[in-house]
Amino acid sequence: MGAAVAEGRDTQDRGRASETRRSPSGKEILPRIAVSLGDPNGIGPEIVLKTLSTPGLYDIIRPMVVGSVSVLRDHAKILGLDHISFQNFDGENFGREPNSIIVLEVGLEPEVEVHFAEERAEAGELALLAVQQVTDLCLEHKADAMVTAPLSKKAVSMAGHSFRGHTEFIRERSGSASCIMMMVSDQMKLGLVTDHISLSCVAESISFDAIGQKIADLAFALNSDFGIESPSIAVLGLNPHAGEGDVLGHEESRILIPAIRRAKSRGFSVDGPFPADGFFGTKAYESYDAVLAMYHDQGLIPFKTLAFDSGVNFTAGLPIVRTSPVHGTAFGIAGTGTASSESMMRAFELAARIATRRKNVTV
Repeated sequence: MGAAVAEGRDTQDRGRASETRRSPSGKEILPRIAVSLGDPNGIGPEIVLKTLSTPGLYDIIRPMVVGSVSVLRDHAKILGLDHISFQNFDGENFGREPNSIIVLEVGLEPEVEVHFAEERAEAGELALLAVQQVTDLCLEHKADAMVTAPLSKKAVSMAGHSFRGHTEFIRERSGSASCIMMMVSDQMKLGLVTDHISLSCVAESISFDAIGQKIADLAFALNSDFGIESPSIAVLGLNPHAGEGDVLGHEESRILIPAIRRAKSRGFSVDGPFPADGFFGTKAYESYDAVLAMYHDQGLIPFKTLAFDSGVNFTAGLPIVRTSPVHGTAFGIAGTGTASSESMMRAFELAARIATRRKNVTV
């Protein structure tokens, strides 16, 4: 399987050859993780603060926030975390304890007003600036991984930017030829052939080459980032009942089946195409290391049903490590202090594990 995985990927540098960082004493040190604050009017700052206030987190990572100190202070007051101090990031001082959070300020103004549950252009601008900065920190090897808090695509659009999602933005900024949006939980690992596109555009985006590339992307990530020696992958059909012998659609017979056969001939352990409803209904995913879905909701509805609070979004195939919680800005509960930070905590933990695997830092 190893040869097939390697052969199926682009030969570009994946950033795994970096030297282990060590302290002056020669001791291996913890992975440096930068987190973008997300939309200041959503729950992003809240779940970042809750996560970074957890003492045990500092046993596995050294965190730093990219965003706005004034936004963090406003959220901290609501959470009763007034005792936390905020220190400026100097390029080296990643966090070491939960009562002192390190922040790289990217706010255009010293004081950024928080308007809970409102989608505003200035909020979208700040959120995107934070994502740009954490991406660049990783590309410049000044951070070992990035975690992104949820932002509002509408707010970013209101700020005048064309933005379909973190996955596409980071892929383009990092110059990656291919990557795959991957959902990770204890119950299931799932990748997508298409992600943030209109449902009306999905069928035309499903091609023989696209299926083959995503199978290779997913297998490579399972092998290199999760240590699965010979990963097994289940491919879902596009149409109801996987086309039911061309009665309900032709994509399965004309595209998916030939692409799966080609992948098998190259050494990948892959089956399908499976009718999606029966596949999830019978828990067939438990028999595979990962599932490849054709479009966003086909995969994410069952995934989030199983792991809405504990799942993690991982952008596999990039030269940098990027994770995020699986939920969005949750404007409906923003400012109430009731948001769960479990998915954000899992995102930090997964980023640390993958950074460790790629860079051989100690966790």
